[in-house]
Amino acid sequence: MPMPRRLALASFTCSALLALAAGPALAQKTQLLVYTALETDQLKAYQEGFNKVHPDIDIKWVRDSTGVITAKLLAEKANPQADAVMGVAASSLALLDKNGMLEPYKPLNLDAIMSQYRDKKNPPAWFGMDVWGATICFNTVEAAKKNIPKPETWKDLLKPAYKGQIVMPNPASSGTGYFDVTAWLTLFGDDNGKGGGWKYMDGLHENIGQYTHSGSKPCNMAASGEYVVGISFEYRANANKAKGAPIDLVFPKEGLGWDLEAFAIHKGTKKLDAAKKLADWASSKDAMLLYGKNFAITAQPGVAAPLANIPKDYEARLVKMDFYVAAENRERVLAEWTKRYNAKSEPRK
Repeated sequence: MPMPRRLALASFTCSALLALAAGPALAQKTQLLVYTALETDQLKAYQEGFNKVHPDIDIKWVRDSTGVITAKLLAEKANPQADAVMGVAASSLALLDKNGMLEPYKPLNLDAIMSQYRDKKNPPAWFGMDVWGATICFNTVEAAKKNIPKPETWKDLLKPAYKGQIVMPNPASSGTGYFDVTAWLTLFGDDNGKGGGWKYMDGLHENIGQYTHSGSKPCNMAASGEYVVGISFEYRANANKAKGAPIDLVFPKEGLGWDLEAFAIHKGTKKLDAAKKLADWASSKDAMLLYGKNFAITAQPGVAAPLANIPKDYEARLVKMDFYVAAENRERVLAEWTKRYNAKSEPRK
């Protein structure tokens, strides 16, 4: 039996009113533009974790390597696009802070973050999420074919046996590459281009097959057998070995370069409240538990479970790092490195 006309009209009016009422609620969903250097295979878990708490905020990621993201942010200084920066090197965020580009904010969980893994100012301009540090990926199968010994130290890589067998990240493109260079200058000396660290890199350059524009790529290339030695970082090394790649992870005895994946709010964002909510979540234990699935050291202590292929004393092996000094020296160091070594870099896409 057909619905009476008056009842049908009432039903239509009610539905229309409900749709109109829902419209503003749906329209109120906030989109945050977040610049990141996080690995692509980490983004989904982090976004899902955040959206469990804040389903009303969408994250739009702009992802690239640390050096590219840093350069992009600096280029946009006069007309900023990003609302927040997540998973970018603390040394890069220190540089942005020196340029007055970050919005200081004390996230809800700041007191749980170790002091060495956050900006010292109050409120801080940035805070750390987790540590990522240097690891050599050594292909045992290809090494055996070529009778190449497993290195134990950075200086072992200067031996003739490794000529053409090493791939590492370009420090101008990759945060991993930059902390390698910073570590060698710290360990062996800088002296404005004349120190032992530069002499070390001169020797290493003779054995380098290629410089890549990604910190993960050297380990991927070693895992596939394209090179015997890939200078990379522990997350990618551990992940590739877990997938069955024929690699050993080497942590050179002199000490390991490292940086923090860190978070900051971009000054001038029109979505400050939403950016603060992301900061609060990024500093939370729930977030740290997710970071700890990928990295051996999180900014909150005692959260990360041991990773199978990472030594228990990993944190003690990290070289002393001052992020603001690294930021201060960045332009000079990269200019010198590029002048000396860039000829072996892979073409940019």
